Amino acid sequence: MTDDAAGRLLDAALNHVAFDGWSETTFRAAVADAGMDPVVARGLFPRGAVDLAVAFHKRGDDAMVAALAELDKASDGAPLRYRDKVTRAVRTRLEVVKDREAVRRGTTLFALPIYAPDGAKLIWGTSDRIWTVLGDTARDFNWYSKRATLSGVYSSTVLYWLGDDSLDHQATWEFLDRRIEDVMRFEKTKAKVRENPLLKRVFAGPEKVLGSIRAPRAVRENDLPGGWTAPR
Repeated sequence: MTDDAAGRLLDAALNHVAFDGWSETTFRAAVADAGMDPVVARGLFPRGAVDLAVAFHKRGDDAMVAALAELDKASDGAPLRYRDKVTRAVRTRLEVVKDREAVRRGTTLFALPIYAPDGAKLIWGTSDRIWTVLGDTARDFNWYSKRATLSGVYSSTVLYWLGDDSLDHQATWEFLDRRIEDVMRFEKTKAKVRENPLLKRVFAGPEKVLGSIRAPRAVRENDLPGGWTAPR
């Protein structure tokens, strides 16, 4: 079957998620609504609703990338600081979501120990998509540290957003700004450590070890121009 079939099944499932969560009940109802052979549906999503929840998250990542491309076109090349680009990307990722309850149910699902690795992988994947679209060229330990840091920012912002009833989610965007500011303070501190002759010698060994860690080959071969810098 094509991606269209998988998309139809996911769309059908979203009509039931608010009531039954990402469950087997939802999966079976979606199969019936889509008029799909259960065997074919199980072939597309072997774990049923769990894989549908994964597909829903990845659909959001794709929508974010497309939306950011449109925003770049509309900006006419107007320069943005990297912190503003990251903030815009995280905000866009949330704004492209049309079904907040589906996200809430997904958060509950991936909080279960058995599915927690899937949830962590999805959050990491979103962070990786953001850094990639922003043009990250890190080839060492920074490849991991950037994604780990952004994963923390993204996941905490999602949780805040799920409980935010402020007008146009303004409280969430203010929360996001504070988290990004925390990250930038950390980046500034790292820069000062590198500039301090004494501290530079103290951390030379650990930094050399961490710097020897390379990003996965598949990622390094698809690097884009650009990079992360602390604001001046």
